[in-house]
Amino acid sequence: MKRAKRYLNNPSKFNNHPVVEVNNGSYKVENGWDDICKQLNREIKNLQGEKKTVVIETYQGVLHEELMENLQKGIKAERFVKASGYMLPEEEIKEMVFPDVTNDRIFGFLTRLKMDAFFDPDKVKEFQNGMDKRTPGVTVIYGCGAALLCPKPDLLIYADMARREIQLRMREHLVDNIGVINRNTDDWMLLYKQGYFVDWRICDRFKKQLFKKWDYLLDTNIAGNPKLIKGRAIRDGLWQSVCQPFSVVPFFDPGPWGGKWMKEVCGLNPGQENYAWCFNCVPEENSLLLKFGEDIIEIPSINLVFMYPRELLGEAVHGRFGDEFPIRFDFLDTMQGGNLSLQVHPLTEYIQEKFGMHYTQDESYYIMDAGVGAQVYLGLREGVNPENMIKELEEVQAGDKMFNAEKHVQTWPAKKHDHFLIPAGTVHCSGENSLVLEISATPYIFTFKLWDWGRLGLDGKPRPINIKHGKNVIQWDRTTEWTEANLVNRIERIAEGDGWVEEQTGLHEREFIETRRHWFTKPVPHHTHGGVNVICLVEGNHVTIESPKGRFQPMKLNYAEVAIFPAALGEYVIRPESETKEGQWATIKAFVRKNP
Repeated sequence: MKRAKRYLNNPSKFNNHPVVEVNNGSYKVENGWDDICKQLNREIKNLQGEKKTVVIETYQGVLHEELMENLQKGIKAERFVKASGYMLPEEEIKEMVFPDVTNDRIFGFLTRLKMDAFFDPDKVKEFQNGMDKRTPGVTVIYGCGAALLCPKPDLLIYADMARREIQLRMREHLVDNIGVINRNTDDWMLLYKQGYFVDWRICDRFKKQLFKKWDYLLDTNIAGNPKLIKGRAIRDGLWQSVCQPFSVVPFFDPGPWGGKWMKEVCGLNPGQENYAWCFNCVPEENSLLLKFGEDIIEIPSINLVFMYPRELLGEAVHGRFGDEFPIRFDFLDTMQGGNLSLQVHPLTEYIQEKFGMHYTQDESYYIMDAGVGAQVYLGLREGVNPENMIKELEEVQAGDKMFNAEKHVQTWPAKKHDHFLIPAGTVHCSGENSLVLEISATPYIFTFKLWDWGRLGLDGKPRPINIKHGKNVIQWDRTTEWTEANLVNRIERIAEGDGWVEEQTGLHEREFIETRRHWFTKPVPHHTHGGVNVICLVEGNHVTIESPKGRFQPMKLNYAEVAIFPAALGEYVIRPESETKEGQWATIKAFVRKNP
């Protein structure tokens, strides 16, 4: 029997469930529907007045059937009101969102709609007028937009959801988009697309209005295992998070080109066929785990960006990006796998015009590991003929013919610690037998696939190809000579100290992210300089992150783990596991460049 290839010398210490310990022993977590209902009944009993209103506002993706079956069984109330009953008819909602959803399988337009657009104003007014005339007792209003029906409830509970869990539920056809019944659609990607372009934007806008009003947070990310905690506990946990370095929960996913590296290094299920992606710093997608005593509450990490954007991002980054986290780290695993799709990302003006995003997905490939024959497709060959290349791409899409990528696209051998820069408009993809740390701007969904090596997705369907979009943004002058001079290993030593060296590794001048690599055998001083930092340990077993002034507790960072350093931290030190001359450690750091 052939032995599996090993990628580590020592057992993996990768932490798949990093937590932020919330230092306040007074916060109590209620576990399970029975205890949750008992606590809510106690709260309701203590409310003043004969007519009491409880609002349970839900994010898209909550399992409403489970929620209401248990609350109706356990909460002592005279009336339960479903918010969706006061929405517009389903056909009107479909017509309203279509300009943003479009009929494309992947792409839409970021909606400008708000929650109230989904509701029938006459029905809402009638309901609110009737609230004054109701008989004494408890009214529970639940669902997306419940807080619109009653803006000033006696008790407000927010049922939040992690987007990684929403996606899993969409794949299982367990949830609908807002205001429609569509969970049983044949293609779950249509659910995701409507979530990405419409539902999550609407829910986030409404959530930001309610943050400081939450009486309780309801965590239903694990079906059948809900948790309830005071809203002020969540707000306190978010504040403590922004006062220290922290990690979000990595989200792993298989893919048609996926590899084997992450299974070993990240301690994943060895029975899984492959893992293609790891989103390990995408706050819009990742979760944040807040630990209260022995209990853990899961919330979307984007909540931290919404709640404390200045402290997290810094004044200059917040002024430029608002409450969006602009830096993305993720792994792309092709070890014993296949090539990524040949692709290109839109230019800034194109993504603004076509999709409503105000910045685009510039990126880079940092090679964490590489096997025999590893290479990166980057830029075009000298003398490439645009018309011929597009014609051949369109021809292979129409038939069974294979596209000769090497004829048109330049390839570069890839070895560990190489860094390839990929400004938008550059044709690229990672080849097989590599583990890429992708460092990029955040709009991760806007990838125009040009060729996918004639394979199907995991759902058995062809993956969407976007030659029509791609040909409009390819920068045809980025050929071999230009690419080598501008995008391949643009590494420069810029500073050094006792036991450490700092190198500038990118990114390209068209990209707003700067990356720095430190090689070290002794402690290295760092400073946020008023902007958020993101760091991955790319060499060495583990390091310790410390505050010279004791502003936060030391944090351990293992190989391949990623940590976020809020702008408000200022100075910090990264200390190797031992100060010896045997071996060395390395980190790669990303931050937003300051305007000149």
